[in-house]
Amino acid sequence: MRKSLLDISAMHARGEKIAMLTCYDSSFARVLEQAGVDMLLIGDSLGMVVQGHDSPIPVSIGDIAYHTACVARGSESVFILADMPFGSSQVTPQETFRNAAELMRAGAQMVKIEGGREMAATVEFLVSRGIPVCSHVGLTPQSVHQMGGFKVQGRDSAAAERIIEDAKALEASGASILLMEAIPRSLADRLCDAVKLPTIGIGASARCSGQVLVIYDMLGLGAYIPPRFVRPFIQETGSIEAAVKLYVAEVKSGRFPGPEHCYGS
Repeated sequence: MRKSLLDISAMHARGEKIAMLTCYDSSFARVLEQAGVDMLLIGDSLGMVVQGHDSPIPVSIGDIAYHTACVARGSESVFILADMPFGSSQVTPQETFRNAAELMRAGAQMVKIEGGREMAATVEFLVSRGIPVCSHVGLTPQSVHQMGGFKVQGRDSAAAERIIEDAKALEASGASILLMEAIPRSLADRLCDAVKLPTIGIGASARCSGQVLVIYDMLGLGAYIPPRFVRPFIQETGSIEAAVKLYVAEVKSGRFPGPEHCYGS
């Protein structure tokens, strides 16, 4: 039986860490599920690691729907989260709902939306109509051009306070999970205290309720210098299955991410 949002919330309530990885096809979905991963994210990162673009911006809602269906067919028990790609949620709430509904029909159990308090009304609109939402703050890759590149966010006090207020607004609007990317560990720890919902970190803090990495990054397949928060587990194990099992064990124990994978203030 597939994990539900209630199962994820229960894990958070009892202090059990949540292990998540990105996934884009049925074969990897089967391997990751068997290795004990709790959640699979069909991320718009597929634009870079699958399609060969230099950012996630070219990814369409149809692309995400296609890969979501592939992952759903290849798995039975993992929770499936799908990204709302660039341009699919920066529209009216009604249009966002239609886009999110396409992902839910493809097999997603929740959609992930980048952005802060400006997305609160859209989050509330979706949640009130039966679509669970994971909010994404900190480094939001769809805004890479506005941010001037893939840079750590929230380093100064004003920016940190904005991110905290964004998280509170998104929680109040009904978001069920908060994902925080590439922010200082001290800010990530404050966010974990500021909200009651489960938190997922990527380049954040081991205090988060769970962690996520791009699967190709942790397998050392990226054709670029990986971010600081990436640990190439494949180099420690020699096989994909063993690497994923080690990742799950390290997340569950709280050993990953270590201080060397987090950002200072």
